[in-house]
Amino acid sequence: MSATANPSTTATNDLSKEERLKRYLLNRAEDGEMYFKGKFISEDVDLSPKEIGALMVKLRDSATELTVEKWSYTGATTWRVEPA
Repeated sequence: MSATANPSTTATNDLSKEERLKRYLLNRAEDGEMYFKGKFISEDVDLSPKEIGALMVKLRDSATELTVEKWSYTGATTWRVEPA
């Protein structure tokens, strides 16, 4: 008997965590800027808030399609994102 992967898990794993987050942000910010805290989008992108924070620092330096700015800190970092 062969094991088959869960289709939703396979689709999620096809994209790197960074790429998955970047696509989510591009989609959400397509009409302009967006502000968010990682803990509020973690379920949407299937990442922990800590993973999101680490990836946002990477995206700030590498994503040419997005402008990423660390906006404020009140209980958790608030990020500002807009299409570049």
